[in-house]
Amino acid sequence: MKQFRLNRLFNAASQRCFDVAVDHGFFNQPGFLQGIEDMRRVVQTLVDAGPDAIQLTIGQARHLQSIPGKQKPALVLRTDTANVYGKELPSSAFSFMIEETMLQAVRLDAACVCVNLFQIPGAPDVTAQCIENILRLKPEADYFGMPMMVEPLVFRPNSEAGGYMVDGDLTKIVHLVRQAVELGADVIKADPTDDVSQYHKVIETASGIPVLVRGGGRVPDREILVRTQGLLQQGASGIVYGRNVIQHPNPRGITQALMAMVHRNASVEDALALI
Repeated sequence: MKQFRLNRLFNAASQRCFDVAVDHGFFNQPGFLQGIEDMRRVVQTLVDAGPDAIQLTIGQARHLQSIPGKQKPALVLRTDTANVYGKELPSSAFSFMIEETMLQAVRLDAACVCVNLFQIPGAPDVTAQCIENILRLKPEADYFGMPMMVEPLVFRPNSEAGGYMVDGDLTKIVHLVRQAVELGADVIKADPTDDVSQYHKVIETASGIPVLVRGGGRVPDREILVRTQGLLQQGASGIVYGRNVIQHPNPRGITQALMAMVHRNASVEDALALI
């Protein structure tokens, strides 16, 4: 049954997926809200641009699912909220999951659910919470035929990076991706490595589980397109970009450019021309 929903998530021709993440408001960080103040407008703009999926929370999924017609993007439902994205780690850090997760996902007609797997220096309790969340979610996902996307995130130390900054170390990413696979992920949403040419090792570690690559913070257009091209050439099954789309001055244009790369292997120059 999971394959039925995965068929809605992945393009039939390319077998790849472009998921636009717009779940940032779940985490109560003001800096995340730039460009998504009006969620109704944002979702409609993205639907018109036509990515494969949009990642939303239980409170905002209605803006996507209330749109009539069969052609709208699939819903990826964010299932957990955390307080670890600020400049300083709080004295009591957490990652909590919504209750009756799979029932809520089915009621919202989600094609997939997404859950975090954090590795944060100085916060082992949060990692334990994440593992507990995944262990609880896995049998429910199997029972309801709902694909489970696990998002392994390796944080850099706050003292070094000053806030939510991803560690692109290949070894750390590979090890956490391996744990996500062992815990039963149906899809992996992982960070890019500092050296994109080594990303095939992440793909290898996933052992046939499709890997979608996170976009991270906003960067110039050419940089994100060059990185995307390299990741796809390394075997990534697609991308999950948020701020590089929703904080872009032309969200529709950048979405169409990235869709051309993901599904038609467009060159960087051809993709730039679509923005």
